[in-house]
Amino acid sequence: MTTNHRIALIPGDGIGAEVLPPAQLVLDVLGRRHGFSLSYTSYDWSCERYLREGAMMPADGLDQLRDKDAILLGAVGYPGVPDHVSLWGLLIPIRRRFRQYVNLRPIRVFEGIDSPVRGARAGEVDIVVVRENAEGEYSEIGGRLNQGTSEELAVQEAVFTRAGVTRIADYAFSLAARRRGKVTSATKSNGIIHTMPFWDELIAERAAEHPGVAWDQEHIDALTAKFVLDPARFDVVVASNLFGDILSDLAAAVAGSIGIAPAANLNPERDFPSMFEPVHGSAPDIAGQGIANPLGAIWSAAMMLDHLGHPAAAKDITDAIASVLAKTDTRTRDLGGTATTAEFTDKLIELL
Repeated sequence: MTTNHRIALIPGDGIGAEVLPPAQLVLDVLGRRHGFSLSYTSYDWSCERYLREGAMMPADGLDQLRDKDAILLGAVGYPGVPDHVSLWGLLIPIRRRFRQYVNLRPIRVFEGIDSPVRGARAGEVDIVVVRENAEGEYSEIGGRLNQGTSEELAVQEAVFTRAGVTRIADYAFSLAARRRGKVTSATKSNGIIHTMPFWDELIAERAAEHPGVAWDQEHIDALTAKFVLDPARFDVVVASNLFGDILSDLAAAVAGSIGIAPAANLNPERDFPSMFEPVHGSAPDIAGQGIANPLGAIWSAAMMLDHLGHPAAAKDITDAIASVLAKTDTRTRDLGGTATTAEFTDKLIELL
């Protein structure tokens, strides 16, 4: 009997609405090939909705998503709506209510894409950033006082819990055991006196429970330099919410374009739906022109299929991505070509 997966689609803003349809086309091709189906429910939750109705999503939005098997998101953000409004009005509530505490961001240098980094070669750079996604520096604790006066101040508290650090560390070490067996922990314990030494202690504690995985730690400033100078040395990098956010965008740039980078917001226990999204953002400067790179959304869709229990279908997608880049000259503008979103998608599906 064919397995059906219920997928929530949130196109969002800007090019988000342009990159999700290519991902759906690819998903449907793979569904027919591998014997599963996907039913989609689309939601207009976006900055446009915020401007129209005063909220990014309705009050019962999370309840509407609760029974879905996964969420596929396009992008969120638009000029005129502050980023903290769009983020805290949609993405962060989904991530936190659904306990999506793992943000998984794989990065590869593909054959056929020239990295701006001279030493980043195809087949050698293959990194997964495991970002803690539910606490850390992105907490709601803090506030502002004496606004508009010369004594104005703002306080933002970082929150690190034993449970939160332990579970992200265990995920990273388990992932590395299935890959090349190396974890690098991003820290800044020489300058941040409480939370980062606590992070270091717990990473070391969990490392002792995974003796088959080698590990080290790097201060975040040195680590960003080494991502550029020697990216091939890294396998799995585990980092706090803020550090992981920055490192994964840097790694995507090393790979040649942030337009190809995917992300998964995972609830590993599967008590709640997980969410999959390209990293590139809404790119309002090119929205509506039909030139957005759909690879980030398509690779995110592959990660979704892997999470839903279809690893062979997911591999078909990543193999097709590698083929279209290595064997054809079809490129969107961010990759130095002239192909439209539709033309690029057609070529990838042809290779599938």
